[in-house]
Amino acid sequence: MVEIGQFSLVLAFALSLVQSVAPALGARLSDERLMAVGRPAAIAGFAFTALAFAILLWAHVVSDFSVLNVWENSHSLKPMLYKVTGAWGSHEGSMLLWVLILTLFGMMVALFGANLPDTLKANVIAVQGWIGAAFFLFILTTSNPFTRLDPAPIEGQDLNPVLQDVGLAVHPPLLYLGYVGFSVCFSFAVAALIDGRIDAAWARWVRPWTLAAWLFLTGGITMGSYWAYYELGWGGFWFWDPVENASFMPWLAGTALLHSALVMEKRAALKIWTVLLAILTFSLSLLGTFLVRSGVLTSVHAFATDPGRGIFILCILAFFIGGSLALFAWRAGSLAPGGLFQPVSREGALVLNNLFLTTAAATVLVGTLYPLLVEAIGADKISVGAPFFNLTFGPVILPLICVVPFGPLLAWKRGDLAAVAQRLAAAFAAALVVVLSILLFVDKSAVFAALGCGLAVWLVFGALTDLWVKAGFGAQPAAIAARRLAGLPMSMFGTTAAHMGLGLTLLGIVSTVAFQQERIVTLKPGEATEVGGYTLRYEGLTPAKGANYDEQRGTFAILRADGRAAGSVMSSKRLYTTRQMPTTEAGIRTMGFSQLYVSLGDETDDGGIVVRAWWKPLVTLIWLGGLVMMAGGVLSLCDRRLRVGAPARRRVRAAQAAGEAAG
Repeated sequence: MVEIGQFSLVLAFALSLVQSVAPALGARLSDERLMAVGRPAAIAGFAFTALAFAILLWAHVVSDFSVLNVWENSHSLKPMLYKVTGAWGSHEGSMLLWVLILTLFGMMVALFGANLPDTLKANVIAVQGWIGAAFFLFILTTSNPFTRLDPAPIEGQDLNPVLQDVGLAVHPPLLYLGYVGFSVCFSFAVAALIDGRIDAAWARWVRPWTLAAWLFLTGGITMGSYWAYYELGWGGFWFWDPVENASFMPWLAGTALLHSALVMEKRAALKIWTVLLAILTFSLSLLGTFLVRSGVLTSVHAFATDPGRGIFILCILAFFIGGSLALFAWRAGSLAPGGLFQPVSREGALVLNNLFLTTAAATVLVGTLYPLLVEAIGADKISVGAPFFNLTFGPVILPLICVVPFGPLLAWKRGDLAAVAQRLAAAFAAALVVVLSILLFVDKSAVFAALGCGLAVWLVFGALTDLWVKAGFGAQPAAIAARRLAGLPMSMFGTTAAHMGLGLTLLGIVSTVAFQQERIVTLKPGEATEVGGYTLRYEGLTPAKGANYDEQRGTFAILRADGRAAGSVMSSKRLYTTRQMPTTEAGIRTMGFSQLYVSLGDETDDGGIVVRAWWKPLVTLIWLGGLVMMAGGVLSLCDRRLRVGAPARRRVRAAQAAGEAAG
């Protein structure tokens, strides 16, 4: 079985070479037969990659320790769920998942690209093949997941305990679907540059792929943030870790690309900028792959790899980023710039959105790479943390949040800013009420926190205002307005949900950072501490044993201010016996949108234990907002207008059919 997996990878690599050459050559020579080779090559390439991945899963499930990857990352006593997820918990396995998703997207372009021009489709499939060939070669030469051990060990070394969590089953696949999904946008951009023709129809073809990749990347970041929050026991949701930034940068650029493609589709404007954004977004995804796997970073998220792998990925990075930017520089001058518009218009608002988002991505990029560059030239080792990002990222993103509600309400080409401001008066009033309420009833000194909460409410109510106005509430009878609301395109509901989700996330972040309470105390059984208006009474430790770990569980009773019971929470300390690695499992009690978070520390000589407890108001809104943003992406993808061919193509085909009928 393992050898079949190895041969499947080799065959997938060979097919990626065919896929990268034949369609491109056919497009160049206008040979339909050569262009048609791309479709079966892409489908077969995915099939063989899926077979290889299935065999790696099988090896993990049956604990085949003759496979080096299984021996290093599994154990016979490990729960079955973590045997499965452990298949992508290592560098080799996760890279195989990476190329599996890459070939999946290539196959989807081949299957669902019937409405694309033949030459564009051939070039897109070919570029996907180039990317696939590079990474298949990387896997086969430096990161083979099917390397054998002889003799086979009796037992494995187990998976890193912090990765033995349900979050690992969700976080990496979602993240890779986002990372790799942007490869399709990159392939469309390069194919259009090769073809020398970019129009509004191109933007319509690109936008669903961009939306799908953005949706998955949003989910991956959201799940990763929550996993780090509850699994690592530190009580935080974002650390500005370089590897966290590696996924955040393509998300920012992808968000800009999504809005830029909309302008290009609706108004045939921003053509050159949209193509450049498509290149840069996937380039940042490749950069994230390099940072995680090159060994230049030390992080809980990073894979410990040798420098040879880093150099290989760096060469891939240089080839695709350098090559695509060189092609862009060569072709950009021959591309039509697109239509004109007034600064105060929906196009203008989306351009402003792009400027803020790309500037924000640039600040994160500088903060992430600068310490590496300083260390590379032999200077002192420095670290760039939250203070830098708070001072650079915050001032860039806050103005964007202020103007987001204006964009959807402005007209295309020329808008009326005063009229839009009047429509947003209710949203502004709601935000003002929240600001004043916090200053009057919560904390008079929390000015910035109050303004942050006000901005969050401004986003939520501003998004709802867009639907209110477009449905005609207030200008039409309620029954008519309700029918109009039901008849609005799904993409409008998607935009509203995405902007509301951003507002909910912002509200959760501001509330948690500004108003959370923390207690660090040493407690003996029966003793208590107060946090967040609740009394936390320590009941004692009880031993327990898991499938592959020993555990000490600390139980706490939760009492309200009046002494009534409000439930209990359990936190634990585990020791994974194979690796002799301890972990802390946080105890979390959710109350509404807020949480009581308890983490155990070391035991003391007198029978006590160090307890770290937080009260985190509205913290769940951080991840609920991410889910609402994902829902917005799903609603937008369900829009009928994204499931039909571009109008220009339909008109051409209709005209051809009419001509044939007349003949």
